[in-house]
Amino acid sequence: MSTGTPLNNDKLDKIVADAHQQRSERDKGYRERSLKMYPWVCGRCARTFTRENLRELTVHHRDHDHDNNPNDGSNWELLCVYCHDNEHQKQEEFIAAAGRGSTGESDSGGARQSPFAGLKDMLNKKQ
Repeated sequence: MSTGTPLNNDKLDKIVADAHQQRSERDKGYRERSLKMYPWVCGRCARTFTRENLRELTVHHRDHDHDNNPNDGSNWELLCVYCHDNEHQKQEEFIAAAGRGSTGESDSGGARQSPFAGLKDMLNKKQ
């Protein structure tokens, strides 16, 4: 059985110290902070998570700004990967809809009919 020399112990101490520092830096990240702050439950579908499947639980930025990470976590919600994808899909659809005119018309060849066109006139006629 060999004993460690001071040089080997110094290397080991440095490795351990580096590992502690890296963990500390990760813990400062918004994912680690949010996992400590909130229960491990998807905010949409209520699926619960354990250490075994925690990688499938993501942090969603409510305002879609990944640089907005307040210490109180008010811009975060935990979502499973499926609900997170769905949330971003809704955001993309919202952005696409914002590029359309106020009548819902689009230059992309989509639906050009408004289901409520003329509704105001019909309601006024009944009165």
